[in-house]
Amino acid sequence: MIASFAFATATEILFGRGQAGVAAARVTGLGQRVLLVHGRDTRRAAWLVDELKGRGCEVTDFAVPREPDVDLVQDGIAAAAGADVVVALGGGAVIDAGKAIAALQPATRPMLDHLEVVGQGLALDHPPLPFVAIPTTAGTGAEVTRNAVIGVPDHRRKVSLRDARMLPRLAIVDPALTAGCPRAVTLASGLDAITQVIEPFVCTRANPLTDALCRDAIPRGLAAIRRLMEGEGGAEPHPATDPDARDDMAWVSLSGGLALANAGLGAVHGLAGPLGGLTGAPHGAICGTLLPHVLAANRRAATDPAIIARLDQVAHWIGAAFGQRHASMAEAARILADWSHRAGLPALSALGIGPEAQSAAAEAAATSSSMKANPAALTASDLRRIMEEAG
Repeated sequence: MIASFAFATATEILFGRGQAGVAAARVTGLGQRVLLVHGRDTRRAAWLVDELKGRGCEVTDFAVPREPDVDLVQDGIAAAAGADVVVALGGGAVIDAGKAIAALQPATRPMLDHLEVVGQGLALDHPPLPFVAIPTTAGTGAEVTRNAVIGVPDHRRKVSLRDARMLPRLAIVDPALTAGCPRAVTLASGLDAITQVIEPFVCTRANPLTDALCRDAIPRGLAAIRRLMEGEGGAEPHPATDPDARDDMAWVSLSGGLALANAGLGAVHGLAGPLGGLTGAPHGAICGTLLPHVLAANRRAATDPAIIARLDQVAHWIGAAFGQRHASMAEAARILADWSHRAGLPALSALGIGPEAQSAAAEAAATSSSMKANPAALTASDLRRIMEEAG
């Protein structure tokens, strides 16, 4: 018998090379006054600004130079005054910022009332503005999730703003937009994407639909990230030399967003939120660094035979991707950690995450929504050991 489950996602997803070409026409159908949220470099959004203006739109652009926090989102809400539609063109931080701005611009209550953990976690009191997400990195899958992660410096935490109505009206995933992504970003965001198909697969809330996505995406993502990072003698190849790998990583990222939004995550993300809030370290790099050590800890602590079988399947996929079939989880974790380090992923200490932050994160993770679906019961001591192993 297949257990009951629910599945929700963006109203419409457009995937594939060339899909960005229809962005302006589709946005115009949602409104003429556009808030365009983009990354630090305004020039990377110029093509869309020009196309929107060419269609008669009034465009206000808003830069997101860092992972979003309360102050940045408040500034975005002010910039969105009078907007009909919000469009986010960029990486996960940009999409989270745009999603939060679209959600909170019509709201009448203070932002903190709607934030989880540090606030009341209340549902939005008004529907969000129409929101269009166009990712330019393959990482978070935020284009198909119903939450936005926001830093709250006063509490030294990153927490979620969450509401079912925050699912984007339209997600346009064009792998060509990831061309030219810097090596470090390709690695960190790619490992985040892989984490986000592994954690939903082994979590306690997995369902047949998320399983179908993850079983395809996990081995595909491991192979693609290796090709991207090892091409041309260890230097990342020009993206045009391996567009298939970029396509695969974009698909893995999308699959991760679909899976995590409809199943759950685990200890990697349970720790990454507090660690990011405490130190400001980049989310993708934290996730990539923690992943092998969390997998090993979960395998040691797991007691459910079905969960153990899934963890062992993940170990097999990791081993096979790096030339060692039938690897145990201990072996697979070591292989992945060593490869990631050689590829340039920093240890936690190199990210500015020291013992004090690790201890605080181990305690804070207990209240994280991500931790609730972790496949094994991990104590604060277990979590501290994981972070110690991650350097």
